[in-house]
Amino acid sequence: MANAGLQLLGFILAFLGWIGAIVSTALSRWKIYTYAGDNIVTAQAIYEGLWMSCVSQSTGQIQCKVFDSLLNLNSTLQATRALMVIGILLGLIAICVATIGMKCMKCMEDDEVQKMRMAVFGGMIFLIAGLAILVATAWYGHRIVQEFYDPMTPVNARYEFGQALFTGWAAASLCLLGGALLCCSCPQKTTSYPTPRPYPKPAPSTGKDYV
Repeated sequence: MANAGLQLLGFILAFLGWIGAIVSTALSRWKIYTYAGDNIVTAQAIYEGLWMSCVSQSTGQIQCKVFDSLLNLNSTLQATRALMVIGILLGLIAICVATIGMKCMKCMEDDEVQKMRMAVFGGMIFLIAGLAILVATAWYGHRIVQEFYDPMTPVNARYEFGQALFTGWAAASLCLLGGALLCCSCPQKTTSYPTPRPYPKPAPSTGKDYV
């Protein structure tokens, strides 16, 4: 039987990773560029997320613009959006499935093996969700690095990693780790022993004595 504490730990880690994926998707600081002129008062920060781009002045004023057209976005941003949304939806499904298979829940108590299989299935979905989030964040980060070292990129357009990107990496790691721990609750097959052969019955006694 699987360790209930290890199973609960895996579920909590995966759940925190799912929350982190939602936070990362909603944040607008996936990439950030900071500029300070000769006068520090004119410093400003430009950052961009999956849904909007913002400009923050050193005076505290923030202006944001939501991306209006979906088709006008570059392919990297569209793919990152899709993978993050897919990862979040898969995480929601994994939470529902894994909850049924948790040992601390009363569901399916009459079939312990099937209950454990539900927990393993939920862990597998968490692994797929973590991979989707990891691919999305890694792809987006790789694009930032490419544009930063591209000599054709203007100096005032060389972005760096934002806080949301690090949050996404942490979320993907938690989902993968939690899903792996849930998969460790795979039910063990019962050991099959060969059927014992019956011993031959002794012959009935005839009552005669042999010399």
